[in-house]
Amino acid sequence: MTDERITVTLRVNGERRSAEVEPRLLLSDLIRHELGLTGTHVGCEHGVCGCCTILLDGVTARSCLMLAAQADGAEIRTVEGLAGDRLHPLQQAFHETHALQCGFCTPGFLLTVSVFLEEERRADFTDEEIREALSGNLCRCTGYQGMVEAVRLAARRMYGTA
Repeated sequence: MTDERITVTLRVNGERRSAEVEPRLLLSDLIRHELGLTGTHVGCEHGVCGCCTILLDGVTARSCLMLAAQADGAEIRTVEGLAGDRLHPLQQAFHETHALQCGFCTPGFLLTVSVFLEEERRADFTDEEIREALSGNLCRCTGYQGMVEAVRLAARRMYGTA
């Protein structure tokens, strides 16, 4: 056993953050336990459920599959950085359509879908397109229909007519 620690420096939700960590520390643990951003959840710890999804340099990433050291120098966005002084249109739509129940998986869905909407930039998605965008994340509570409605509502508000 060694007491070796390394310095990891990131830009998290627009703020420069550094931490001294063990080389084997997972990025999800750095975010939650060292930086105190508990919106990033850890579910399966195998990258399957999507609860730990973050944006890493603008791309969705499973933070439970990465070492913190691998993200050194990266730009990270967590669910805490999704909204400014008001809820993001996705957060508002999830709230209004009751697209969540326990909320454990919600941060991962919100970040995943935020990238989908930013990339597509349109308001007229089919159910199939929305379900495909949601398909990389798992929810044990809902039937996903509320999420489909929430994404549709957010897309209309962001890129079309509400």
